[in-house]
Amino acid sequence: MAVKEFPMGTVLIQSEQPISALHLITKGSVRASYPGGEFYLGKGDVIGVCELAYDSYFISYQASDDTALASYACADGHLIELLRAKSDLSNLIVSSLFRQLKEILDQYELTKFDCDNFYQYLMKSYSEYGRFTAKHGISTRVLPGLEDLSEVELEDNVPDWLSSYYGQLQRIMKSITAKSQIADFILGMLLKASHDVYEIFSVCRELSEYKAEIAGLLMNENKLDFFDLYASILYRIGAHDEDSTAITAALGTMMIQLENQDSIDKEMYKNRIQEYKNKLETLQNATDAPEEQSASDVPDLTDSLHTILTYADCDEETTKGFKAAIEKYNNLSDKNASDDACRKLRLTISKLFYKVYSQAFMKSLSDSNIPKIVKMFFNFGYVDEKLAGMENAAYLYSIVDSLPSDPSRNVYTAYEWMKEVYEGRKAPCRNEFDNDYAAYVHELKVTGKITAAEEAPMLADRSKQVQFELDNVFQSVNKMTFGRISIFCPVFSESNVLKDLSESLVSADKVRESFKRICSIDYGAYYRETMYSNPDIGIAKESISVEILPDVILMPNVGVRGVMWQEIEGRKRTTPARMMVSLFQMEDLNNILVRLTGEYRWEMCKRIQGARWNDVSEPSLTSEYFDYIQFYKKNRELSADAKEKVKLSMQKAKNSFKEMFIRDYESWIIYEGSGSPRLNKVARTILFTHCPFAKEIRDKLKANPLYKETMDRYGVKQSQKIHHMDNLIQKVKNSGAVVPDEITDQRAFLLK
Repeated sequence: MAVKEFPMGTVLIQSEQPISALHLITKGSVRASYPGGEFYLGKGDVIGVCELAYDSYFISYQASDDTALASYACADGHLIELLRAKSDLSNLIVSSLFRQLKEILDQYELTKFDCDNFYQYLMKSYSEYGRFTAKHGISTRVLPGLEDLSEVELEDNVPDWLSSYYGQLQRIMKSITAKSQIADFILGMLLKASHDVYEIFSVCRELSEYKAEIAGLLMNENKLDFFDLYASILYRIGAHDEDSTAITAALGTMMIQLENQDSIDKEMYKNRIQEYKNKLETLQNATDAPEEQSASDVPDLTDSLHTILTYADCDEETTKGFKAAIEKYNNLSDKNASDDACRKLRLTISKLFYKVYSQAFMKSLSDSNIPKIVKMFFNFGYVDEKLAGMENAAYLYSIVDSLPSDPSRNVYTAYEWMKEVYEGRKAPCRNEFDNDYAAYVHELKVTGKITAAEEAPMLADRSKQVQFELDNVFQSVNKMTFGRISIFCPVFSESNVLKDLSESLVSADKVRESFKRICSIDYGAYYRETMYSNPDIGIAKESISVEILPDVILMPNVGVRGVMWQEIEGRKRTTPARMMVSLFQMEDLNNILVRLTGEYRWEMCKRIQGARWNDVSEPSLTSEYFDYIQFYKKNRELSADAKEKVKLSMQKAKNSFKEMFIRDYESWIIYEGSGSPRLNKVARTILFTHCPFAKEIRDKLKANPLYKETMDRYGVKQSQKIHHMDNLIQKVKNSGAVVPDEITDQRAFLLK
């Protein structure tokens, strides 16, 4: 058998590559890597022995030294012949199998131990953080995702007896000298071991993702992390406080925990650490004397709640109840506590907050001189200067008259949106039961809550329309965009501010820039098909696409989520979708809008397809994706590893087809759009067919074999559509008429 040499660093085999041979290492060493771990093979080891039961490799192999391999065909019955005919090779295969199994089982145990330790470290760190905040009178903040985290729980664990089983089997095999005589037994053992290794790797992948989740809570690019929680205390108390040494030590321990985590972006880690070191140096060089603020720089926000309640002119019970609840909330050391007393208090505040908000809003409609503090209440949920923190309150005061929304570009504050509804420029949103205002009023009549004579006046009553919006949409969406539903409270609190407000403020420019970025990848994301007709120039009926960007409403909270509330208004498909995000967005706005765009694509396709949205006999994005997920286990185009990834992804998506699609769409835009493949072949084909990349990206990817087949099909279809448009344009010109803009725009769209 010929031996082939490979220089150090060569990728010998990539996971998902078809298996056709076993490769004996005759020189050098090889790094074997898989999601969740790695191990090394040396001279005498056999590559592929752990994957023989499958059609493709699920481990990647790279030469870590100058390496030489001897390859032996193992497909179509070749393996059993090898085991019978080559006694020495059979011995090497068996020995290598047990060596690799021991490495893999040891790594599994170590990874599981690491996960347990990592979780305990995280919980201990949060407990210590709470102790520091309580001691220094600082609001305790809760990170998104922390409340959902629990100790690692594996759906399919590795049996405890497996390691002992293979240890004893190894001793038995060592005592058998004539292995060629039991070739069938060895083959069965290899196939059984291969299945076991695959199951171990599946568990290791799950453990690896769990560790990545914890690592993301310790440090992430959005700075919504433990590192920022600890660093912010240090920046606040100063480098000379008695607790500064303990906090600095805790941050040092965190750095050690993070520096070897593969899931942490190295460049981001390096930048965060350097930023921290720079600030720490500044703190250490600073004098103890605080910088005094000029009295003229500090707005008078004394007793803000009284100002708001006086303006709203609520009844005495509401006024007293709201004041008492806010005072009690203000005095809590942990405003995000999960005990019953805190939960009930937050519910009481929520109920009274919306009552005050509704009454103040109605009064403001006839007021041309709304006090700034009341504007802060409308736009930020601000009620109290101490609850907000004076620094935050002063910032809110400074921007309330110049908020960066822009209704002319479909970006509204919640207050501006309510006024649009009241003044009749926008219809109320559908409620959480998917009923629009007309359906809601009709239901009131059907259930006898209003008479038939009252129905028409109520439909025309603008005050009732805006009250419907306040009661049925505003309250639900405010909680949803906040993101951490179990600890939601609608009032602005310093405890929810996880990063600098000026950085997190959402503007019309930021929103439009994000949509521009998304559409530069998925160019047809917000185009809708509609029919164009112009019989005078010979166009009976022509399908054209028009771009309809969504309305974006900025909710008055400090939040971490976005909501795709409805894909159209009423039944008309050329009306904007409605999306809501927090005015102060703690997460990355672009990622949130990518997610909402994916959800919009799914819902819009369902709207168009109607009852046949999941009928694969009528091809569409939703029907093809539904069919792919429903029958992925039987799909021959998916490798065993790809099927396992789909299974784990579905578990994370809580078996929601829509959620699964949205996650794939995020990968499509964020990674595949930049040339970094993340999806399997089937998902990639569906996404390219229904959410094709813009021409600039297609041109970059056309040489990539992963996209070639799908891109060729797409090119043929587009050429046919362009040819049809060219013929139509020529026909109009021949008739002596001017070609309508709608037709020339459609041709330009097809060239995108």
